[in-house]
Amino acid sequence: MTYRIASAPARPVARTLATLTAASVMAVLGSTAVFAQQQPGAKPAAPAATQKPASGQKPPAAGQKPAAAAPAQGAAAEQPQLIFSPWTKFCLKGQEANAKQVCFTGKDARLESGMPVVAAVLIEPDGDPKKVLRVTLPLGMQIVHGTRIIIDQGQPAQGPYVICFTNGCMADYEASADMIGRLKKGQQLSVQAINSNGQPISLNLPLSDFAKAYDGPPTDPKVFEEQQKKLQDELQRRANEARQKLEQQQKPQ
Repeated sequence: MTYRIASAPARPVARTLATLTAASVMAVLGSTAVFAQQQPGAKPAAPAATQKPASGQKPPAAGQKPAAAAPAQGAAAEQPQLIFSPWTKFCLKGQEANAKQVCFTGKDARLESGMPVVAAVLIEPDGDPKKVLRVTLPLGMQIVHGTRIIIDQGQPAQGPYVICFTNGCMADYEASADMIGRLKKGQQLSVQAINSNGQPISLNLPLSDFAKAYDGPPTDPKVFEEQQKKLQDELQRRANEARQKLEQQQKPQ
């Protein structure tokens, strides 16, 4: 199930969305942190692909049935230092006379450079009983393995990638009432996959503020734009500080 933004009113918020994903409003929700939270105890930033593989993990041999994305051993300790947006609810409606409103409740995680690493969004079309939890991971994953999600210590669910764009590859999960209930009560959503080197990765999105965002009113577009600008300014400031520090280290003594 793909929800496009082409029919949404042309405004800055839609343009922001389009730069991050051409097929899902997921990524618009991924840039809404005013001063995003840091993952407690996380190590310095490193690409997700650098995480170590689980013991004995190998890519499938030719002709072998694709396996589910395996959880990374010790992945939580090796997760790169990430900047998280809060869970944010956003609703859009197309310009067509019979267009339905679609609401998105999403969160993402980025490196301090601003590069998206993982995101999740709950997609709810008005009047449609079928809801979708969409997760997005960067390009460079092994498509054949698909993805896997785990809420806290619950049973994992596996989902194939449905489409890839320049911002990453997406996988959809049917969001039942039971899943939404577990998201509202949960502490952590783990998104797992296999990267291009055959290494399993597991990236965690905190759920502490999901229920409040999900049950609350949608974010006002103007407030969203202000939050977007503050986050971009903060990311730019951090990038400038990192560049200056690197330049100082490279200066001859």
